[in-house]
Amino acid sequence: MSTSRGSELGVRRAGARSQARERALGLLYEADTRSADPAEVLAGLPAPPVPYAKELVEGVADHASVIRAMIASHATGWSPDRMPVLDRIVLEIAVYELMFKPDVPTAVAIDEAVELAKGYSTEDSARFVNGVLAAIAADERGSEPSVPSTEP
Repeated sequence: MSTSRGSELGVRRAGARSQARERALGLLYEADTRSADPAEVLAGLPAPPVPYAKELVEGVADHASVIRAMIASHATGWSPDRMPVLDRIVLEIAVYELMFKPDVPTAVAIDEAVELAKGYSTEDSARFVNGVLAAIAADERGSEPSVPSTEP
C-alpha cells in the first residue's frame, strides 16, 4: 500500500511561494502526463494560478532544454527521461529558480524541492533531489547551500 503525504503537504506548507511551487508541480505534471504544452494547460484553467506558480510553469517550459541539460550533467547515471516524472519536475522547478531567479536563496530553492519530493515521492527521492541540486548550486551559484550564521 502506498502512503502519500501529498494531502498533508498543503497544510504544512503555508507560505505563498511554497503553495505556488506546489501548484506549479501539479500543472507541470498534468502537462507531462497529457503530453501537452504547459501553456496549453495554463490557458485551459478556469482561473489563473497565482502569479508565481504561472511564472514557474512558464519559466520551466521556456528554458526546458537548458534546465534538462543541467540536470543531466549533474545526475550521475540518470538521464532526465529515465527519472520518475515527479522527481524530474521537482528538479526542473528548483533548477529554474537556481538559474533564473537570483532573488530566491540557494538554500530555499533546495529545501523547497526536497520538501516537495518528500511529500509527493519517496524519502530516497528527497535525498536524490538534494544531492543533484547541491551539485548544481555549487556550479551555478558558486557556493554550497548554507544556513545563515546566528553569530553576531
